[in-house]
Amino acid sequence: MDITIHSSFLPHSDPDASLAFYRDVLGFEVRLDVGYEAMRWITVGPADQPNTAIVLHPPTATPGLTDEEQRTLLELVTKGSYFGVNLATPDLDATFAQLESKGAEIVQEPIEQDYGLRDCAVRDPAGNMIRIQELR
Repeated sequence: MDITIHSSFLPHSDPDASLAFYRDVLGFEVRLDVGYEAMRWITVGPADQPNTAIVLHPPTATPGLTDEEQRTLLELVTKGSYFGVNLATPDLDATFAQLESKGAEIVQEPIEQDYGLRDCAVRDPAGNMIRIQELR
């Protein structure tokens, strides 16, 4: 079997804020920016990885959700406990310094984890946890 990860989905609560974070803070390129009625899907990814993307989507666009389910979903997203993504970099300290200088919401500074990885964590504007691991 020949399978690759093509895209992953992360919810957004404010498409413009999410676009600014992924484009201006993380440095991802914008590949698609599609709107439909009051909703918007934005596809971003690293410029040097054209076959890997993150699709930022409106979390309550799923048909059939009740108002209570939509509220619950938005609460989970905002707390950072619903979705997240792990990214990687060869120089964690330099990447962290850039994120910090660009105003990213810092959750965890670079640290050596007990399970053998060195990483840090930030939140995107919707609350999604973005963990960045150091490549070894």
